[in-house]
Amino acid sequence: MSVALRLAVAGAGVIGRAHLQRIVASPDCAVHSVVDPTPAAKSLAADLGVPWYADLAAMLSEERPLADGVILATPNALHVPGALQCIDAGVPVLVEKPIADTVADAQRLADTARRTGVPVLVGHHRRHGALMDAACRAVRSGRLGRLVSVTGSATFVKPDSYFTDAPWRTQLGGGPILINLIHEIDNLRALVGNITAVQAMASSATRGFEVEDTVAISLRFANGVLGSFLLSDCAASPRSWEQTSAENTAYDHHADQDCYVLAGTHGSLQVPTLSLYEFEGERSWFAPMRRQSLPVDTVDPLVRQLAHFCAVIRGQAEPLVSADEGLATLRAALAVAEAARTGQLVSLA
Repeated sequence: MSVALRLAVAGAGVIGRAHLQRIVASPDCAVHSVVDPTPAAKSLAADLGVPWYADLAAMLSEERPLADGVILATPNALHVPGALQCIDAGVPVLVEKPIADTVADAQRLADTARRTGVPVLVGHHRRHGALMDAACRAVRSGRLGRLVSVTGSATFVKPDSYFTDAPWRTQLGGGPILINLIHEIDNLRALVGNITAVQAMASSATRGFEVEDTVAISLRFANGVLGSFLLSDCAASPRSWEQTSAENTAYDHHADQDCYVLAGTHGSLQVPTLSLYEFEGERSWFAPMRRQSLPVDTVDPLVRQLAHFCAVIRGQAEPLVSADEGLATLRAALAVAEAARTGQLVSLA
């Protein structure tokens, strides 16, 4: 039996604590330390019976057994500096999404990871879920034929308190493009492939804030697939990943709704219900299509991601979401923001 890996968690906020809970429950790993300058983090470390450090430099330079891996759940601006510190120490790192605030910083991290060979896993946890795994396998199986199109939506309502508690969210940079869309872009890239061009129109007409509340997006993929996506954080609708997938029980759940539809020349797949439609014979809109619900397990994506990170540390797997993958997802999400701002087609080719 393998010795449990010792993982340090940097950042003791909501997501950091979620990681800590899963480490404690895992047979593959144990908590090495908590890294966060706040008194609450120091108290948390004491409760867990593990060392506490104010910063990564202190933890990485300590004369004690070094962590086998680090999970960075720090604020976005600290992702790249923290990851580079870990790489410099030769310690594999799981960097929460987004990989960086800017393409240039993400590129620097991806280049460093590639040059040094120190594993970097980006925390796009949805890719580790059973739903995304089953959907990706269905697409790769060829049952849909050649992919033609994808339509998607993330339409939901953020409560007023979301903005009054953090007024910066009413200003540029605090809207759903930079906060929510990156998750959807990563899902679409996993399902369809690399995005090569985007167009977008944004509106703030509903709330009247400086920041957008609704965005209509057109996408072109490298394989020729075309896509459309509707994003809104003020639309009373259950058609978002959170409300349809049931991966996070904090959200209202609608098991009969989908947020993605992938259509190919021979069939289509609705996600996350995993409803597969295929022609029984002739391919024609006059001909009947057979509906089948694909089987799927119920698993916690964060638990699967943690197990995968342990396998990456042990050299048993390559990162499912590498630094280069995290960079490509960030680049596409920021391109949507640029397209909405300029009204121009933004090429990523």
